Amino acid sequence: MPSAVRWKFSLFAFFLALACLVMYPTVYKDAPDWYKKYVVGDGLKLGLDLQGGMHLIMEVDVDQAIKNATELAAKDLKDMAAGKQITMVRKSAADAKVATKAASEVEFMLPNLDAFNQIKKIIKDEFPSLDVVREDATSKFPVLVVRLSSKEEGFLRQNAVDQSLEIIRNRIDQFGVAEPSIVRQGDKQIVIQLPGIRDTERALKLVGQTAQLEFKLVDDAAGVDVYGLVANAIKDGRLSADYDANALQQALKDYVPSTDVVSYIKEKNEETGKETKRPILLKANAAMTGEAVKTANVQIGGTYNEPYVSLVLTDRGAKLFEKLTEESVGKRLAIVLDGVTRSAPVIRERIGGGQAQISGSFTTTEASDLAIVLRAGALPAPVKIIQNVTVGPSLGADSIKNGLMSGLIGAAIVLLFMAIYYRFSGVVADVAVTLNILFLLAVLSLFHATLTLPGIAGIILTVGMGVDSNVLIFERMREERAKGKPLKAFIDSGYNRAFLTIIDAHVTTLITALALFLFGTGPIKGFAVSLSAGIVINLFTSIFCTRIVYDWRLSGKVFKDVSFMQMLDKTNIPFMRFKNIAFAVSAACVSLGIVAFVLLSVGKGNLGVDFTGGAVVQYKADKPFELANVRTSLDKANIEGYTLQEVTGVNMLMVRLKKSEASVEDMETKVTAAIKQGMTDAKLTVEGKTEIGAAVSKDLKTKAIIAILISLGGILLYLAFRFDISFGVAAAIATFHDVLAVLGFMYILGYEINLLIVTALLTVAGYSLTDTVVVFDRIRENIKVGLDLSFSDIINKSINDMLARTILTSGTTLVSAFAMWLWGG
Repeated sequence: MPSAVRWKFSLFAFFLALACLVMYPTVYKDAPDWYKKYVVGDGLKLGLDLQGGMHLIMEVDVDQAIKNATELAAKDLKDMAAGKQITMVRKSAADAKVATKAASEVEFMLPNLDAFNQIKKIIKDEFPSLDVVREDATSKFPVLVVRLSSKEEGFLRQNAVDQSLEIIRNRIDQFGVAEPSIVRQGDKQIVIQLPGIRDTERALKLVGQTAQLEFKLVDDAAGVDVYGLVANAIKDGRLSADYDANALQQALKDYVPSTDVVSYIKEKNEETGKETKRPILLKANAAMTGEAVKTANVQIGGTYNEPYVSLVLTDRGAKLFEKLTEESVGKRLAIVLDGVTRSAPVIRERIGGGQAQISGSFTTTEASDLAIVLRAGALPAPVKIIQNVTVGPSLGADSIKNGLMSGLIGAAIVLLFMAIYYRFSGVVADVAVTLNILFLLAVLSLFHATLTLPGIAGIILTVGMGVDSNVLIFERMREERAKGKPLKAFIDSGYNRAFLTIIDAHVTTLITALALFLFGTGPIKGFAVSLSAGIVINLFTSIFCTRIVYDWRLSGKVFKDVSFMQMLDKTNIPFMRFKNIAFAVSAACVSLGIVAFVLLSVGKGNLGVDFTGGAVVQYKADKPFELANVRTSLDKANIEGYTLQEVTGVNMLMVRLKKSEASVEDMETKVTAAIKQGMTDAKLTVEGKTEIGAAVSKDLKTKAIIAILISLGGILLYLAFRFDISFGVAAAIATFHDVLAVLGFMYILGYEINLLIVTALLTVAGYSLTDTVVVFDRIRENIKVGLDLSFSDIINKSINDMLARTILTSGTTLVSAFAMWLWGG
């Protein structure tokens, strides 16, 4: 064996061994811990759509964080003034003579000019975080308007999201999720991925709970009939029967003293298990907050031997609590969490020791989660969920099973065909395609990338390109062999002449993949990652690895010939003669696509919730059900804008609810409650859900369009450089033509257009572009040869030259696609 061939074999063996080492933890889950730690890690990571789990995008209300900080500073200022015997009266926005410009401003009225000057000095010396924005010392009662300083506000805007992220991370770590991903996105958003999680509702409550803990005195002396106020508000329609803390306060704020707030206690009947709300009137100002809590733990005790949360206070908190209880003997002290009163016991005596407790009919799980959020600390501001994608473990397992089955069947058919049609060379190509997949999965594992369903689409496109690259080489060999060249000469010519064509096809597709990775999001990014890695690997396997086999066989002097089957003889179809008919058909298809694109852009058509906002919920029933009953249940619950789809044979129901809302917390909950109430004969479980808020859907739509336009622009520039500007424009038009045509037909047939469909359209664009570039390369080659033909005849000859390759590549791809359609999930 020549030394050059030996070195090539050694390099190939090195990469093959490395790939096997990297894939070892993926194939063998019980790999030693030292191997995972010091060699390659835990192996290939599966996306949430394959293994189940939860993907959340949460948006931090930074403005509320600033308002909270302003309120706290204003309270401290008022308390310090009270200590100096100065009474500061805070004026509400409705009573203020000088209207405040922002919710983060606080206006105080002072008793006299001397107090006015003292407070200004206190603010200057003791409160650097506050600025006086307006003042009026000329009136009988001087007025001061304060707000956070620009420096403090800027600090909060910069750090509120980071602080929220760390608090959420701490909560999730204590919750015990394996390999969570928690990262900041943009100015206000946090992206959370919890793979393999089972109790999604519990996790959602844990990460989304603000956990603002307050100790407030109950105002029993106010003489307000809060029960009657709540009953009247519900009767008048000002308050819903399933009200929350914010709605309750808003409905009754004009009916209670300005120094009070309305809350409620949840009470549970121990015999029936039914939960009711008991309204309660509290002092508005908190006597203590959660900052006084050092740690929290779950204990068992009380009258019914129930779990409760035991609090250990900080040194400062213990002193505050002791003083508070000493001054309030005989009064009730409410423990309030996020506006809901958990308990309100009567203070019998001064309580020292720095301990308190929160009780209130908790389950052990609820008490444990409450202790976690109290230990981790309160979020600096409320968060709202603007995207929630949840995949149940059984649905993820089905995705893997169906994806593997369809992929293996399609691949087996293609590999068998290649082996029969190209004989020995086809077997070489099959090995190269198999290596392509192995190396690609190894690279994804090595760089800790995540394999998703759209990523599998990228792998399928890569496999298609691998087959195409080998077909190009083999067809070139056939041509050179037909010219009478000897064995080694036509093999070398086959590789050499196909090389630039393969490079051009791969580079143009790589430009698309990189643009999608940089500007895409969600499924599009997963598609781009797999495609980018696959393109580079395919160049190695199709050009380098297969060539080694031929070099080895030639060096042994036992390789006598390379023969192939032939599906098509040399054709001479006058394609350009039918150009007017083709232009007319293409114009109709493109016009249909443009109309569909415009209508979809303005919201007309079957857009998925990815682009409209809303929810898709997948349910599994334990027995067959009637869609009519589901529809009746949803109509009774006044849920609008839904569509139903029954997956026959597996008792599965898909509910799509298109609704553009900023927050998505209650969409699935309302739909599920309505369906279960009307379907008492069948037990439903939520298999998976996708909830997308308005901001996310708009962002997904914009990024998808930008990614596609930039990728096409990059392709145009590359082809203009490699060929001519006219070729670049033509390739862009051809790619647009195919994508728009497919989009138009999907629109007419009523298919839902979502991010997965966009990924499919990008796959179409990849194949279309490869076909176009292959023909362009042959046109350029025929022009350089100097054939005595018109340009129209050169185009005809070039298309005929590549016709067999085009049919073979499209046919093998169609087989794979058909297998996915027939056996896929």
